[in-house]
Amino acid sequence: MHKIYIVEDDRSIRTELAELLNNAGYATEYMTDFSAAENSILNAEPDLILLDINIPFVNGEMLLRNIRKKTDIPIIMVTSRTSETDEVLSMSYGADDYITKPYNPTILLLRISAVLKRTHKDTIKTSYRNLQINSAKGSLSDGNTEIILTKNEMIIFQLLLDRQGQIVSRNDLMTTLWDNDEYINDNALTVNISRLRNKLSDFGCENAIETRKKQGYILT
Repeated sequence: MHKIYIVEDDRSIRTELAELLNNAGYATEYMTDFSAAENSILNAEPDLILLDINIPFVNGEMLLRNIRKKTDIPIIMVTSRTSETDEVLSMSYGADDYITKPYNPTILLLRISAVLKRTHKDTIKTSYRNLQINSAKGSLSDGNTEIILTKNEMIIFQLLLDRQGQIVSRNDLMTTLWDNDEYINDNALTVNISRLRNKLSDFGCENAIETRKKQGYILT
């Protein structure tokens, strides 16, 4: 599970952010003492940082610049400013992305997912039970037999695998598919889940994907 560190001085906003991210399957921590912001961030060792520009004691862009000298942790700048200068400056200092308030929660989650995919490719799981997974090829193999998944099936399976043991909502699955430039409706998602189940069953992984009514799916 990826951990996201929230650097936001508005208590209500950071609470809402933490709730949003927790519901999306991320672990979260947030800063409450901004007097030693840099050390707090580095000590937390997060997988991604959401960093507001306007914070006490230190400008967020300067904090970004200092952090970037010591680590390549992905950083998304979050700000109420609309100046293009701030965006250019943030990106030149090493920000991985930039989003302005008020932001659409779904868009923010998509941005976070995209940055994590770019920067944490080495954390993608490559096996499930007795199967080896080739994400680039979109295949599953038990060493003797190989089955090729469709693009949609591979995207669905990888998301369920990344959150194995957790319930993944239908909305999260469809949002991930949209993020990969593939539109899919509710009925099409059901068909893809069914086909994926059948392919896993061919490898002896019956009941690998459980349906949780009104909640989503879980890979066991």
